[in-house]
Amino acid sequence: MSTVLFWFRQDLRLHDQPALQAALAGGPTYLLPVVCLPPAAEATAWGFERVGPHRRAFLAATLQDLSAKLAALGHPLIVCRAAPAQALPALARAIGADTVVCEEVATPDEAAQVAALQAAGLRVQAVWHSSLLDPVALPWPVAGLPGVFTPFRQAVERAGIAPAAPLPAPARLPAPPPLPAAVLQAVGAGRGSGRDAEADVVGAASVSAGQEPRSSFPYATPACRGGETAALAHLAQYLARGLPHHYKTTRDGLTGRDFSSKLSPWLATGALSPRRVWADLKAFEQEHGASEGSYWLGFELLWRDYFRLLHLQHGVMLYRARGLSGAPLAPHDAQAFERWRLGCTGEPLVDAAMRELAGTGYLSNRLRQVAAGYLVHDLRGDWRAGAAWFASQLVDYDPYSNQGNWLYIAGRGTDPRGGRRFDPVWQAQRHDPDGSYRRMWAAA
Repeated sequence: MSTVLFWFRQDLRLHDQPALQAALAGGPTYLLPVVCLPPAAEATAWGFERVGPHRRAFLAATLQDLSAKLAALGHPLIVCRAAPAQALPALARAIGADTVVCEEVATPDEAAQVAALQAAGLRVQAVWHSSLLDPVALPWPVAGLPGVFTPFRQAVERAGIAPAAPLPAPARLPAPPPLPAAVLQAVGAGRGSGRDAEADVVGAASVSAGQEPRSSFPYATPACRGGETAALAHLAQYLARGLPHHYKTTRDGLTGRDFSSKLSPWLATGALSPRRVWADLKAFEQEHGASEGSYWLGFELLWRDYFRLLHLQHGVMLYRARGLSGAPLAPHDAQAFERWRLGCTGEPLVDAAMRELAGTGYLSNRLRQVAAGYLVHDLRGDWRAGAAWFASQLVDYDPYSNQGNWLYIAGRGTDPRGGRRFDPVWQAQRHDPDGSYRRMWAAA
């Protein structure tokens, strides 16, 4: 008899799950699905919560949905409040497993988690599956990744590289192994604890915050709820309404439900596979025709891939203060950063954006660029502080894209232009000519 411990990480779904399929490949007798919650009230170096209430609430809903899907297959989801380095070795010993199967995540903190498991004597089988394209299918090894996105995209398109077809969700799973209650208690877990864990995950988040009527993504409403069920329903309705054809012309909007695809929160938690999005988008184009808008939706999935590949190429260098640049970092102005964080800089568009972010956990891509550029280039703030604040607040926080975009804005990534500043006055004239967005968020 064999027992496999499967660790859900940034892949909180059952469809298109290559790591889970790898765990099932040997025909194990028992399977134990586990997830480890982020530490409660952990602070960043900048003094605020590493995972804020909006993210915690969206994660709670995602875990509830995953727990329900596993329960339908006769499985509990073991939700651990202990850190992976503590919880997973204890669970493995209790069930007689020596291997953990999981998604490979190429960010420093997550790599350190795997190293800690290996140091504890566990074998870790990590499967890369967060990108649209398989890195080994690219025209060059990861070390030879083009230093700018456009040549990367052009080479991929010329080569006609297509993503793998998405895998179906498993129809059945091996039985859960016997697990002593004392072990569950030691790792702060319980069987079938997806719903029970909600209070711990959410903490101080209020339901009203996720139902904020001004929000472009009210995550506490059924249509925007975390989890695979809502993700697949949202993708289906987005395509059914023909919205990909309008994506390029509306994607720079500031507020509303349909100006952008709103797929990012589910992609970020792994409740939705990028390969499923691509496959359904191509089916849409087959039926309704391709357009510039539908092309640009796929274009954004390639940008998402590029930031992942940069992490495989450069690793921890992307997290240095100077990033990939040799330029020194200007002294950080903590007071200016606080004004920015609280939406009190005196620049109306930036302040409105920061109030929306804090109040809803969401912000349009255009305003993320404007606000980030203002912190780095106008206030001379440390880009890492801004990246940490976005990471704390955004329900669609993706460590690869967040780090990559902040490096891009700060001029410390691979972009040759040395940073991007978006003039907030010009941006307001262009994207909020009647001032309606600024008035909407004039007071939080």
